[in-house]
Amino acid sequence: MTDESRGIGGTVGPPWSVDVLADLHAGVLEDARAAELWPLVNADPEAREILAALDATQADLASFADAPAPPMPAEFAARLDAALAAEAAARFPKAQQAAAAPQDAQVVDLAAARRRRNKRLGWAAGVLTAAAAAVVAVTIAIPNTAQQSGTPNVAAPAPTGPSVGSDGSGAQALVGKAVGVRDFGPLQNEDRLDACIAAAGLDPKVRPEGIRPVNVGGKAGVMIILTTGKLAQFRLVAFGADCGPGNPAVLFDKVVGEK
Repeated sequence: MTDESRGIGGTVGPPWSVDVLADLHAGVLEDARAAELWPLVNADPEAREILAALDATQADLASFADAPAPPMPAEFAARLDAALAAEAAARFPKAQQAAAAPQDAQVVDLAAARRRRNKRLGWAAGVLTAAAAAVVAVTIAIPNTAQQSGTPNVAAPAPTGPSVGSDGSGAQALVGKAVGVRDFGPLQNEDRLDACIAAAGLDPKVRPEGIRPVNVGGKAGVMIILTTGKLAQFRLVAFGADCGPGNPAVLFDKVVGEK
C-alpha cells in the first residue's frame, strides 16, 4: 500500500485506503489534516459510499445503547437461586442444621427476602420523592432576590469543546468526531436541547446524528448534526448555552459537504 493511497504525504487522492477513511470518519486524525482531507473525500463518490456505510454502522451500534435489557429467563433465575442457596449452606452449616428444625429456628425464604428488600427500596424511594417535592415547594415559595435585583445568580458557563469561528468556520472538521456522540454540554439534557431546537423552528422529533459542545468564538455552545437527505452532506446548527423556549440563541447554522 503506497503512501498516496493511505493519504500520508505526497499527492493526496484516490484510490483511498479504507483505513484512512475509517480514521477520518472516527475523528482520530489531527484537525488540520481532517480539514484538508474532507473536501477531497467528499468529492469522490466511492469514498462517500464507504463513509455512508460507516455512518450506518455507527448509527446501528449507537441504537443498542437505548435498547432495554431483556429479563433473565426463569430457568436461569431458578438455577441462580439454587446456587446461592447451596453456597450459603456450604459456608454456614449451622444455619442449615437449624433449618432442619423449624420449631427452633426460622427457615430462610429467598422469595420473602426479595419482598422485604423491595419493600425497603420502595420506602426509601418514597422518602426521596417526598424530599424532592419539599425542595421544589421551597424553591417556588421563596422569591429569587438575585433575579429581582437584576443581578444574575448563575454565571455564564465557560466554553468547552473544540473552538470554531463565529460563522461556524472549522466546524466541518468536527463532523467525523461528533457523529454518534450525545454530549449535551452546557445544556445538560435532551429536554433543554429540544426546547432550543423547537425555538429555532426545527422539528425536535428529528434526532440529530451527533451532539457535542463547542466553543463558538469564545461562547459556550452545543452543536447538532442533521442530515439533509443528500449523501455526505450535513446541516450543522450551534445553540448558545442560554437558549430555550422563545430564545433559539443560534450561534451558527450552515450546510457542509457535497452540495
